Amino acid sequence: MVFKHTAVLITQVFVCGTFKILFHINTMILQLAALVFGAIYVVVLTYRSWARHWKVPGPFFASISNLPRLRWAWSGEAHHVHMQLHDRFGRLVRLGPNCISIDDPEEVLKIYGTGVNLKKSDFYKVMQPMSCGRVIQGLFNTQDDDLHRAMKRPIANIYSMSNLVEFEPHVDTTICFFLTKLDEILAKDGQTVDLGTWLQWFAFDVMGEITFSKRLGFLDEAKDVDGIMGSIQKVFKYASWVGQIPWLDNLLAKNPLARFLPEGSSPIVAFALARAHERSNISEVEKTTTYHNTKDFMSRFLEAKEKNPDILDWFVTAWATSNVLAGGDTTAIMMRAVIYFLIKHQDCLGKLMEELSQANSEGRLSDNVTWKESQSLPYLDACVKEAGRLHPVIGLPLERVVGKGGVELCGVHFEGGTVVGMNPWVVHRSKEVFGEDADKFRPERWLCERERRVKMERCLLTFGAGRRTCLGKNISYLEIYKLIPTLFWRYRMTLEGDWKVQNHWMVAQTGLNVRMTPRCGGKKEVSV
Repeated sequence: MVFKHTAVLITQVFVCGTFKILFHINTMILQLAALVFGAIYVVVLTYRSWARHWKVPGPFFASISNLPRLRWAWSGEAHHVHMQLHDRFGRLVRLGPNCISIDDPEEVLKIYGTGVNLKKSDFYKVMQPMSCGRVIQGLFNTQDDDLHRAMKRPIANIYSMSNLVEFEPHVDTTICFFLTKLDEILAKDGQTVDLGTWLQWFAFDVMGEITFSKRLGFLDEAKDVDGIMGSIQKVFKYASWVGQIPWLDNLLAKNPLARFLPEGSSPIVAFALARAHERSNISEVEKTTTYHNTKDFMSRFLEAKEKNPDILDWFVTAWATSNVLAGGDTTAIMMRAVIYFLIKHQDCLGKLMEELSQANSEGRLSDNVTWKESQSLPYLDACVKEAGRLHPVIGLPLERVVGKGGVELCGVHFEGGTVVGMNPWVVHRSKEVFGEDADKFRPERWLCERERRVKMERCLLTFGAGRRTCLGKNISYLEIYKLIPTLFWRYRMTLEGDWKVQNHWMVAQTGLNVRMTPRCGGKKEVSV
């Protein structure tokens, strides 16, 4: 009996052990099979990613992953990396599995031309903010060409330079206040000024003045009011990083779960909404007062809506918000670049001062330089264009998506769906277009025959190109061409240290500390 039970027990142990062994073997086989199939799947996907544009040179890892793009953007040095890659690989460089960077000025019109139908990539979708659970699109960040046309058509004429000259008194008011603040600083704190920060405050306040007839308060309070500048910088940083792998945006800012989280309003959007509500509810008597008869942008936006009832209410807010969002940083970056390069190149500054002195002796230069006067200063124009060429505002490729049927660029055919783009920092250093010294600051290159000048201007991507060119570029030019000669005619300036540059979509500078002293004959009393 004992023997029988022992035999049964042994048999059970044997059977159980056999099953366990077989189970473990089968599990190992299944795991191994899953691992093999997974590896094969990854290899196939990697090969397909690499093979799609195998003819285009570039770093190998970039041909199979967008992680290198993210790393370059995160470093804030993407513009330098892209220039180095083009120096190494040539006109075409593969920045990602499906992203091609192009360095051939001859192809600008094929990508950004007025009649070309290459839509903006998902990078711009990342730049569309969320509000109350819905995506808010604007003139700059929308990928929908129909929506872009609908938003642009009613207001495009307002941004023409001939119309913008009517806004000059608004700019003059802020310039006079800016100069007064600088004089107060110099009299109180010595001769060194963080001019880079003050220029940014100035640019934002000008946009407030011409859009709402009301400064945003940066110059008055000498600080970032309501964190507006900081919030904009966060948007650009986020977009420059996440925009390299756009689908990440669906897990982060555009995650549906985010709709259940507390949501604050953008300071600029809140300000624009308040001004729109304020203007929409003023009385007929108030409309005739000086303040409300200034014909600022908000007044013209509301007039456009009155003429066309089909215009949606949120268009007005989007227009006003875009003015401040796009007009503050871009203009400040450009002005810093012009001032920096002129101070660093004293020979060029000397030529500009000679031009200003001659204009002054001929009675063509006001204390607060007018737009008309600035247009008779060719060397000033050359300095502004050269600074914008050598230090463009945008430091990442202006991405577009190839449509059906594909397109041929630099002799290579790219199929539909391919993301292509040009980085202004790369294109602006073309030796074929700008000369062998294209990496040097030399304003004289713009004082040439008209044909060559037009060719160079056609290759400038400072404010984009084609039908999606920045609508507000003339606002920036109006400020720059007025303030730059006014500052240099009024003050002597030398650099204290050097600036630092960080590329987070916009290549902003910090640390533009300048020693300023009044010029004899240049400094005159200004009224606020």
